[in-house]
Amino acid sequence: MAKVTAAGEVRINLVRVLALLQEHITHALCEAAFQRVRTTERQRKWTLHALVRFWTAIILRAPPALSQALLDTLDGREPLAPRIQASPEAFFQRCRDLRPAFFADVFRRFTARLLQGVPARYAAATAPVQAGFTAILLIDGSRLAAIARRLKILRHERAVVLPGCLLGVYDLARGLCRALYFDADAAAGELTRAKVALADVAPDSLVLGDRLYCTANFFHALAAHQCWGLFRRHRALSLRRQRRLRKRKHQGGLLEDWVVSAGSGQTTPVQTLRYIRWRCGRTQHALLTNVLDPTRLRAEEALALYPYRWRIERMFFDLKEVLNLNRIYAANPNAVAMQVYAAAMVYNAMRVAQGELAAAAGLEPEELSSAKLYPRLAAACHIYVTAQMFELRVKQLNRGTRVRMPDWSHERWASVAVSPMRVERRHGRRRKRRYCKARRQWKSLAHVRGGRRFIQ
Repeated sequence: MAKVTAAGEVRINLVRVLALLQEHITHALCEAAFQRVRTTERQRKWTLHALVRFWTAIILRAPPALSQALLDTLDGREPLAPRIQASPEAFFQRCRDLRPAFFADVFRRFTARLLQGVPARYAAATAPVQAGFTAILLIDGSRLAAIARRLKILRHERAVVLPGCLLGVYDLARGLCRALYFDADAAAGELTRAKVALADVAPDSLVLGDRLYCTANFFHALAAHQCWGLFRRHRALSLRRQRRLRKRKHQGGLLEDWVVSAGSGQTTPVQTLRYIRWRCGRTQHALLTNVLDPTRLRAEEALALYPYRWRIERMFFDLKEVLNLNRIYAANPNAVAMQVYAAAMVYNAMRVAQGELAAAAGLEPEELSSAKLYPRLAAACHIYVTAQMFELRVKQLNRGTRVRMPDWSHERWASVAVSPMRVERRHGRRRKRRYCKARRQWKSLAHVRGGRRFIQ
């Protein structure tokens, strides 16, 4: 995975992502997903496996237009995508009619396969806390970026159109998107969808979230699924102190640990929680958790653990900015869901590769920049498949002759030096994102006239 050149330069291999995608996204996996979710759909020339390969190629290549990428695929000019003898109209009809539940199930099975052999390489500093729970999961929601006006369906729309919203569950130790839920309605309630997502969370997991999740109702839902939560306090949640567990000085401030009763009890039973607060001057950090045993999650550990919640924000950034999910290629919600889940599969494969590359180079995975590394990985995958096709063609033309071919993994394009891929620490003030006033008036793509509403 890593090698040292004669000049002392450490280089890491880049073709691991393609190996993961080819190894785990198989006909058998896609067929199992098809048989599980199928109601009335039939397999056609554009099978589920062909669609998954096509959309993962779209994520890796980021073409300027979907129609051009489709023509390149049909003509055999795109080695990462399958060559299907069908018209472009057949592809768009297939994307329009195939429910997103198929891609969601393929993503779930693909992620489950990755989890079987992925060690906990990320967030090594939290290993003592991770040992006390089945997993530490981060949960959050995010809306997709507005659709550009190039789509014909939006020609007469004055409002900003959003293609949908996401709810993600991020595994802190393994660095993977553990679960992803797409909703074509960008106004869908995040907290409501999060309660549904708890059914897929393993018991005894610790869930981290922002203040939106700090409600008595969500703590009640966590308890019903035998899970734990750690959230920033929401002022709307009323607290009544029962007893103080600890009070001590910590990092120049005052740390208090209380057992409190949360909620009014009118719609949800009153929850018994721990209220952890650290104050230093005007700075205050307040957390609530249902882990009542201080020996299992100490107050200092909770305060040190909560800033890791921002890792899921980085996941959304990588999906949107690095893997080009801010650019939606199709004009119907089903195709948008296909692009979303394909991006999530490529993201997980790249995270596994990032962890392996960092371990081979003797680094922490967080020391490698995803914005720098992922485009190199995608380019190397494309060249590697082209080289494999060239090798196969040479062998076909020289049947009966032993042809010696190079080891492509040792070529210069198949590896990259570690030092340019490392994260550069920020200096100076952070740039603010521009605010678009037009976003005050928006609607979902599923609600646009001529759009297609669907149920997952």
